[in-house]
Amino acid sequence: MHKKADPTKGRPTKLGIEDQVLLCLSYWREYRTLFHVATSYGVSEPTASRIVRHVEDCLIQSGLFNLPKELPDGEGIDWNVVIVDATEIPIQRPKKTEEKL
Repeated sequence: MHKKADPTKGRPTKLGIEDQVLLCLSYWREYRTLFHVATSYGVSEPTASRIVRHVEDCLIQSGLFNLPKELPDGEGIDWNVVIVDATEIPIQRPKKTEEKL
């Protein structure tokens, strides 16, 4: 059983739902880093990341949003493309005492 969060508990959100959706849309459309999107909306980078993930989860769970299962065929469509995964992954800087490889 999945327990839904109680909106009356915890810290109130800094951004309303409209701004959260706009933050997510600007992240997808402009392809800026989460740091820059977060700065534009006055929130931290981890908060921006949580907002994007939350909006994506809501879209998926709604059942109204889906991607086609098969690529469309048609004249003039060239599916020879290159996809680059530029997912932001936080890393931890090595300690100064660690030996360089």
